[in-house]
Amino acid sequence: MSGTSEGPAPAADLDRSAVTDSDIDLAPRTEPPTYRSVFTAAPLAMAVVDREGLVVSANETLGALLGTDPGALAGCPAADLVDLASDAGTWHAYREVLRGRQPRLRCTRRLKRTDGQSLWTQVTVAPLAGDTPGLLLSVADISARRELQARLRHLQMHDPVTRLPNRALFFERLTAALDAETGERGGTGRIGLCYLDLDGFKAINDTLGHRVGDRLLAAVAERLTRCAEEAGHTRAGTPLVARLGGDEFALLVADSTGTDQLAELAESVLAALQAPFDLSGRRLSVTASVGVVERHTAGTTPTALMQAADTTLYWAKADGRARWTLFDPERNAHRMTRQALASTLRPAIERGEFALEYQPLVGMEDGRVRGVEALIRWNHPQFGVLAPNRFIALAEEDGSIVPLGRWILRTACRQARRWQLDHPDEPPIFVSVNVAVRQVWDSDLVADVARTLEETGLAPHLLQLELTESAVMGSAGRPLQALKALSDMGVHIAIDDFGTGYSNLAYLSRLPVSVLKLDGAFVRGFQYDGRDTERDAADDVASPADEVIVEAMVQLAHRLGLTVTAECVETSDQASRLRRIGCDTGQGWLYSRPVSPDRISELLGSSPGAGVQAAVGNP
Repeated sequence: MSGTSEGPAPAADLDRSAVTDSDIDLAPRTEPPTYRSVFTAAPLAMAVVDREGLVVSANETLGALLGTDPGALAGCPAADLVDLASDAGTWHAYREVLRGRQPRLRCTRRLKRTDGQSLWTQVTVAPLAGDTPGLLLSVADISARRELQARLRHLQMHDPVTRLPNRALFFERLTAALDAETGERGGTGRIGLCYLDLDGFKAINDTLGHRVGDRLLAAVAERLTRCAEEAGHTRAGTPLVARLGGDEFALLVADSTGTDQLAELAESVLAALQAPFDLSGRRLSVTASVGVVERHTAGTTPTALMQAADTTLYWAKADGRARWTLFDPERNAHRMTRQALASTLRPAIERGEFALEYQPLVGMEDGRVRGVEALIRWNHPQFGVLAPNRFIALAEEDGSIVPLGRWILRTACRQARRWQLDHPDEPPIFVSVNVAVRQVWDSDLVADVARTLEETGLAPHLLQLELTESAVMGSAGRPLQALKALSDMGVHIAIDDFGTGYSNLAYLSRLPVSVLKLDGAFVRGFQYDGRDTERDAADDVASPADEVIVEAMVQLAHRLGLTVTAECVETSDQASRLRRIGCDTGQGWLYSRPVSPDRISELLGSSPGAGVQAAVGNP
C-alpha cells in the first residue's frame, strides 16, 4: 500500500495515479439505487473514501458545505479537504483508520470555504457497512453549536452584575500566568496581585437594598477597568480585572516588574475610588482596602498566592481600612504560628493535652479559703505549657471554646466534688469557672451545667461561673435568659475584670449577678507597704483615686446585695486596705499562685490556723 509514511502531508504521501475513473465510479455503481439516492440527497455532508485516502464520491451537501462542485472533489485527498493533517495526533489516528487498525476517528475542525467563510465542523471517518471496501467521511456543520457554546462560556465566565471576568475565569488566567513556561517565552517570571474589597459595603446593601448595591459594584468595576487600562498604557500588558464575589475584586498583573508597579496600581485604585459615586441622583462614597502581593512565579501556586493576598487584605483592614498593605513574610510567619495553634485546638482536646490549675479565693476577714478559680493550661507538644492568653481568643474565634469549655466545666466540678468527699469535716469550697459568651450562643449552657452537676454530684451553690463585664453588660435575649436560668438553679454568676468596661452598677440590679471581681488594675494602684523593698520606687506611688473608686464600688455593690472579690492582691498592705474598705474575698500571689489540685488538697488538710501562703508554699 502506498502512503506508509507518517509525514504530515497526505497529498504527497498518496499515489493518485492508482485511482482510475472506474474506481471513482465504483462505489455509487455497486450500491443499490436506493442507497445511492439517499447518499446523494442526504442532509449530512458525506464522501466515500478509498483505502488510499482519496475521495471516490461526494454528495451535494458536502459540495455545498465546502462551497464547491461535489464532482470536483473526486480524487482529492480527503485529509486535505477537512484538514486532518494539521496536528500529528489526528493525522496518526486517521492513518490507523485507513489501515483498519482503528474503528473510527472523530474530531473537530475549523474549515475555510472557497468564498473565505470559516465554519466549525465535526468530522467522522469510519469504515463502510458490510463488506463494501472504503470509508465513509461525514462532515457536520457545528458552527451554530460552537457559537452557542462560546456565548454560554462567556456567561459562565463573567459576572452578570459588573460584566467582569468572574472567579472561574480569574483562576484560569492565574493558572496560565503561573505556567512554568511563561518565563521561557520571554516574560519577567514574576506576578503581582491587588486583592481588594469595599469598606462598609454590607451596610450599603443592608440599608439601601441590593439594587443600589449592584449599581455601586458596577460603577466600581468601571473605575477599576479604567485604572487597569491606564496602567496598560504605561507598561506592557493590561492587568486583568475580575470580580471574585461579593464586594471583592482582583487586579492580576502577569509579568510584573516589581513591587513598585503593584504599589502604583494600588495607589491608583484608591485614588479612583475617592470621588463620590452618582447613582441616579444618589451620591455614595466608598473606600477600599487592598492587599498587594508580588513575587516570582517559580514555586508559586494559585492557592499560595491567594492565601497571601487574603492575609494581606486582612492586614489592610486591621490597620485602619482605606489603604493598601504589602505582603510581609515575617508578619505572616507570626500569623502562621497563631494558625498552627488554632488548627490543633480541637485535636488537642481529644488528645487530653489540657490541664487545670486552681488559684485560691480567700476570705479577707479570716483568711480561710472560700473557693478556687479553675485556670486552664495547654501542654503543647511543640510550644510547651501555654497560658490561656495564648489560645482562648483563638478558641472563641473558631468555636472550639464550646467543647473546651465543657471539658473545663466537667473537670473542675468533678475536682471540687472530690475535695468535698476527701475533706468531709471542712466547709466545702466552691469552684469558679470562666465562661465565654460564645458558649452561651453556640451551645445550651444551661443544659450543660445541669448535666455536669448531676453527673458529678456537686451542689449548684458550689459552682460559680465568671463572665467578663463587657459580655454581661447589655445582655439581652438568649444570654440573659441563660443567666437567669442558671441563677434560678442556684449557680452563682460573677462578673470578671469589673471596672474596666461599662461599670454600669445600676444595670446590675436587673441581672442575676451575685459577685463582682474587681479588675487588678485598681488593686495595683494602691499604695504599697514601704517595707516591700523588692519593688521599684516608681511603683511605690500612692493612687488615692483608685482606693476611693474601689471603696465606692464596694459600697454600691453591697447595697445591691453583691459580694466583691479583689483580684491581683500581691502585698499585705493591699490586703489590709481592701479588708478595711470591705472587700469580701481576695485573689492573688499574696495567697497563692495557680497550683495543681494536689496542692489545694494539702491546703484544705492543713490546720485552720495555718495561712494560705504558708500551706501552699509560695516564694
